Amino acid sequence: VETIQANLHYPPLQKIDANTQEVVADDNTPAEHHFSQAAIPAILTGLYKYATTDAGAYNMTGGDISTNWVSVVFDDTKNEGVQKIASNSSQSPEGVATRMDDIANEAMRLIREQTGPQASMMDIKNFMSAQRNTILLYLPDALQMGALLNDTTLDDNTNKMVGPVSSLMHKIGSVFNN
Repeated sequence: VETIQANLHYPPLQKIDANTQEVVADDNTPAEHHFSQAAIPAILTGLYKYATTDAGAYNMTGGDISTNWVSVVFDDTKNEGVQKIASNSSQSPEGVATRMDDIANEAMRLIREQTGPQASMMDIKNFMSAQRNTILLYLPDALQMGALLNDTTLDDNTNKMVGPVSSLMHKIGSVFNN
């Protein structure tokens, strides 16, 4: 999350408050921050969910890095996802879609860089599974990405809790996911 934010020169992202399910922001927060806060974790959540399937993990291991990943990952819910991010950031859906593709391409570049050129489907699945809890800490509840991706566990506020007990539970959950 933070590497993509830094590489694409977006403002620092804020973790979501587990109690309110909202980003702590004031009225002076620029629209650019609202866009990156919504788009980066939403795209990474989509890539995580896509990587849980064999076909998705296989597609992520090779091929053209500049594939239209937003269309591939979100498939028939792409327009709804773009609209949610556009609404959250008060920007036009057309501009949002293009910038989402840039974020997805950077994410795929980093995933391939981290997993290596000979990565297997299992390497991709394990890598994305390890990133899940970090991604969800930044995912705004207002986007309802879990509902969009048919996985309501993604919208569960327990994913945004931090602390010794929560961290232990997240690790146990990751073991069972693998």
